[in-house]
Amino acid sequence: MDTPFEPVVETAQGRVKGTAKDGVLRFNGIPYAAPPVGALRWRMPEPPLAWSGVRDCTRFGNIAPQIMSAAERLLGGTPGTQSEDCLHLNIWTPSLDSAARPVMVWIHGGAFTTGAGSLGTYNGKRLARLGDVVVVTINYRLGALGFLNLHDASGGRLPGTGAEGIADQIAALRWVTHNIAAFGGNPANVTIFGESAGAMSIGALLAAPQARGLFHKAILQSGAAHIGRAREDSAKIARLFLDSLRAGDASAILSAPHETILRAQGEILERPGDTGGLPFGPTIDGQVLGERAIAPVRLGSAAGIAVLTGTTKDEWKLFTAARPKLRLMNEAKLLRYTAGLVGDDRAETLLKAYAGGSPFERWNAVMTDHSFAVPAARLLEAQAPHAPVYAYRFDWRSPLLGGVLGSCHALELGFVFGTYNEKMAGAFFGSGSDADALSAAMMQAWVNFARSGDPSSGATAAWPRYDTATRATMILGSGEPHVAQAPDDARRAAWDTIDEARIGP
Repeated sequence: MDTPFEPVVETAQGRVKGTAKDGVLRFNGIPYAAPPVGALRWRMPEPPLAWSGVRDCTRFGNIAPQIMSAAERLLGGTPGTQSEDCLHLNIWTPSLDSAARPVMVWIHGGAFTTGAGSLGTYNGKRLARLGDVVVVTINYRLGALGFLNLHDASGGRLPGTGAEGIADQIAALRWVTHNIAAFGGNPANVTIFGESAGAMSIGALLAAPQARGLFHKAILQSGAAHIGRAREDSAKIARLFLDSLRAGDASAILSAPHETILRAQGEILERPGDTGGLPFGPTIDGQVLGERAIAPVRLGSAAGIAVLTGTTKDEWKLFTAARPKLRLMNEAKLLRYTAGLVGDDRAETLLKAYAGGSPFERWNAVMTDHSFAVPAARLLEAQAPHAPVYAYRFDWRSPLLGGVLGSCHALELGFVFGTYNEKMAGAFFGSGSDADALSAAMMQAWVNFARSGDPSSGATAAWPRYDTATRATMILGSGEPHVAQAPDDARRAAWDTIDEARIGP
């Protein structure tokens, strides 16, 4: 019986052993930074520690402590042992030769509170095989352990600026720069791609000076650069968090078990009226993020970095699916909800751009645009003077629950990774020959963009750049891939009257 091939690679910290399976070489659980535990809790990431001998990287590493969301359970959950020692990455590569392949680094979503690079949907083997690319997925600190502004909340007595999770991502990219050539990748051709909070993270990375030069292209799926919470707001959330701990001495949280921290985090997440959306998103800390990310991007912070971004057609239906009573929404409630979103003086005018359909359907469309589509358009407009930019809209409909999810948030994930029909995933993503063709087209487009900065392929034909004159957008999942000029433009334009501070998650 042949002995299984176990590839060994020399990294800057020591040797790692992986596995050969399904036509690719896989290395899991490689540490890219020192474990952020003990005295390093709520500190910026430190360089990874060296080791002697050969480290076994045949299994996924720990995942960040988290409370699994309903949406994540829908996608199959996140496998792995929860631990603060979670700063690991995973690599899929066709070969360890010197071919200098394009590198695609995936940043997972999950509202900055859940997820991991080990989620089965993010299996990188198909992308690696199809495109002859090196695929990397990463973990980073989540929730209160990665995005809590304890420093300001405690008057400087505690560490934690609220941007440690983004700093982790920068540390991972720095590791890739120093080590990926040994895995057959080209450190001078790195594309970062991510979805939801992962895409918003990329929006922050486009603006972050510390990330400059660590990546060369960016794909943002259902998330953009309207990200960054003001310090005073994030300090308020941190004070609520400290109150939830009910600890007389705030410094006790430095040694509290992560389960205790998660309990307090859960209480905060159950109080959206006090914290707004994404209470644990990145803070404008002045070190990693200097201001809301869209502003530096407009000024050229990401000059030369080609961007591909887009949304699903019905993003918000993933979130309203769990609230069936919203289907009974009437016109008065729609107006009230919209006024709460954009202001009493703007709500009626904005809703004129959303004529037709039930109040529930219109509310889904308003929230899809507010949180995803309009930020994506603003990012395209901001980056277009500085680099090539491309837009898409994903129109494929989920068959789950009789189709009520429509083209909802996260639905494109299985098609980008080719995992749409694995195990029970097909119930959410769909299957069949049309699904096969859609996934093949998207995977090829994403790989082509990573290779050359142009997503055009045989399946999509010419994919024109986005500009404000034509707003060319590739429509994926509604028949053959095709280009639409300025889709939903009346809705987009209506948001031009809304204060930008009100736009985004």
